[in-house]
Amino acid sequence: MPKGKEITFYEREKMEVWLRLRRKKKWIARKLNRDYSIIKREIKRNSGEHLPYVAVSAQHFADRRKKKTNKRKLEKWQNEKLTDYVKGLLEDGWSPEEIAGRLKEYPPKELKQCKDKTVSYESIYHWIYEGEGRFGGLYKKLRRKQKIRKRRFARKKQVKTMIKERVSIDKRPEIVEKRERIGDWETDSVIFSGHSILSVQFERKTKLCRIHKCENKTAIRSEEALRDSIESLPANLWLTITRDNGSENVLHHQTEVPSYFCDTYCSWQKGGVENLNGLIREYFPKKSNLDKVEESYVYAIQEKLNNRARKALNYLTPNEVLALEFKKGALNS
Repeated sequence: MPKGKEITFYEREKMEVWLRLRRKKKWIARKLNRDYSIIKREIKRNSGEHLPYVAVSAQHFADRRKKKTNKRKLEKWQNEKLTDYVKGLLEDGWSPEEIAGRLKEYPPKELKQCKDKTVSYESIYHWIYEGEGRFGGLYKKLRRKQKIRKRRFARKKQVKTMIKERVSIDKRPEIVEKRERIGDWETDSVIFSGHSILSVQFERKTKLCRIHKCENKTAIRSEEALRDSIESLPANLWLTITRDNGSENVLHHQTEVPSYFCDTYCSWQKGGVENLNGLIREYFPKKSNLDKVEESYVYAIQEKLNNRARKALNYLTPNEVLALEFKKGALNS
């Protein structure tokens, strides 16, 4: 019998008899082919100065301890529905933090009978990387798709472009930074291996997004895509646009909405759209051929992101927040 295997009731009965015969612990360990430390711990745990070792009692306590194993919340059979719920949202592209926040703020009705109705995002990560979730390759559903959980700090450098009539972000109204109103947008381009790109717009307060496929990265086509986004919403929902210094933005003056430009190599100044680009990469990896992708599919992904819960919105979705603002009459012209 392997020395590290769980002690059986039959072995405990033998130990009880040998202890009554005053056999030494080392002798018992040799007879049972066990490590001395295991036998010593077993006897110490289940006997005392005036209480002899009894096999029945030792087995009873061992069975009780076995039931108290620290199983992960998502691996307990009582939480099967919770596990399926988490797995479904992971498959749908949600991050562990978004899932945990949504469960806490808006628990679904189907989990009413579950023992546990919430789970932390750290528990979800542990389940994905160290628990049963790793067998399903669920790390591939995460944004970075890393086999091992780690952080990355490398940033992509930008190419400096001369832009006429450029207005620095330093002159942008201070209210934009506070995210207290709806109508302040960030724009960027998601580049792929071919010629096609995605033109992406992101509203800073509601996290609402607009995505359009462009056949190229020219300034003319980029401004056309931006105008399509502007025309998709009431005019009073477009107050400012924050851009980078890419060549696709040289025709910014043709758009009626005031534009402000980030400092060179400071993409974090429009961090909302940069984060959104990471979400988009889950559906369109860098090597994707957008020439074979229909605009209707791009729109479907856009709305999937607009119906995804966000931590900054108290785990509401961008579409839900926008609907609430319209309902209050705050956005009516």
